[in-house]
Amino acid sequence: MNILYAVAEAYPFVHTGGLGEVAYALPKALREMGEDIRVILPFYNFKDESIRRRKKLADYETYIGWRKVPCTLSILELEGMTYYFIENPYYFHREGPYGYYDDGERFIYFSKAVLEGIKYLKDFVPDILHCNDWHTALMISLKDAYYGGVEPYSSIKTLYTIHNMLFQGNYGREVMDMLGLPEEKYYTEDFFKHHGGISFMKGALVSADIINTVSKSYSKEITKAYYAYGLEEIIKKRKKDVYGILNGIDYEDYNPEKNDELYFNYSEGDLEGKVQNKLRLQQELGLEIGEDIPLIAIISRLSSQKGIDLIEELMPDFMKERLQLIVVGGGSESYESMFKYYSSKYPEKVAVRFPFNRSFSKKAYASSDMLLMPSQFEACGIGQLIAMRYGTVPIVRKVGGLKDTVKSYNPYRNTGNGFVFTEYNSQELFHEIKRALRYYKDRELWKKIISKNMQLNHTWEASAKEYINLYKILLKKSK
Repeated sequence: MNILYAVAEAYPFVHTGGLGEVAYALPKALREMGEDIRVILPFYNFKDESIRRRKKLADYETYIGWRKVPCTLSILELEGMTYYFIENPYYFHREGPYGYYDDGERFIYFSKAVLEGIKYLKDFVPDILHCNDWHTALMISLKDAYYGGVEPYSSIKTLYTIHNMLFQGNYGREVMDMLGLPEEKYYTEDFFKHHGGISFMKGALVSADIINTVSKSYSKEITKAYYAYGLEEIIKKRKKDVYGILNGIDYEDYNPEKNDELYFNYSEGDLEGKVQNKLRLQQELGLEIGEDIPLIAIISRLSSQKGIDLIEELMPDFMKERLQLIVVGGGSESYESMFKYYSSKYPEKVAVRFPFNRSFSKKAYASSDMLLMPSQFEACGIGQLIAMRYGTVPIVRKVGGLKDTVKSYNPYRNTGNGFVFTEYNSQELFHEIKRALRYYKDRELWKKIISKNMQLNHTWEASAKEYINLYKILLKKSK
């Protein structure tokens, strides 16, 4: 199968969170299984010389409203993978990939440029266009609108993957002018219209041949208003076309036995290196040094979605406990300021590292005893999978992919692999943290939980096989 995987970010080029991780590891796993999958993304202001060695395939134009806009399509072969880039310095040479006043226009441009660029892929004709999140959602709607009766477009099947339903690509009605589509057909409740404006995601949910999310639980949760943010009726209407496939992680990239980013390497059979990592990290961050002091990590985007508001409520109580907290990430300025305040007031108990640094995050995973993920919702979650790979025990809310991968520890039956709370409130969270701290004191019991987690298999192999099956279903599907 020929699969064109369209995404706004992908490690190692640009990576702000789980989407970038998935866009690196899933195509790699599928490629190893013999599928011809190629990734296409914007060419941001990359500095790395290896990335700059790409080759130009074509210069062409597309339209944003009435304006002709230039496009450059380039190709790069890297570590056995093929990457295509859409280049336009005006839209993409910025400090980061998102968060600009004209993001709507930028990803309208990206979507149109990818579709037009398919003509110039030379030896590669996609059977499947696999789009991810709101940034690429328009490709699915515009493919049918612009190229419906034209080959090879009319033969290309579409899969739309939802990684986070909170971000839907919602913009004002005026954006319809940039799309160049007749409003009487497309600015309707049955298509783009949403809360008086338009939703890029809504158009994809209406148009895609198949929809999937990144965990089975989340695929069920998004039929409810709390999780779907106004798009639940479309999900329910298309229920038979909605699937859930759990994300995995790259076990070569996250390998405590071989990672050279770590202070010390270790394995499930020999955890001494994990202890030494903790002691070294405590020293580096100016925390009190002590093997027996529980070290809890928050490695996350700092937002209310990630449950940081619950943690903020509990910070005074945390400071009364014998524990340490390390926060790696970045996001909301108010949350960053809050953690900085506590790190300055309690420098031996709290440390922060902003902004997110992928290499340092591995040190944090490997050094910590527990990982905190009290999310409001979590389509899949990558952090808990990485934590378990490094023998760090997750404390999570029972939601989405966290529910699918972390089960509450029962010491009497020796079942479960983490600590789980259900209701979204700080007291339930604090109860589970205190339960974890209690069991942490029993070092032999804690080692059993660590060992159980490190033996789990959350590689991409099983998930990639599910995607191959889904692609096969997709190719058999008629409109």
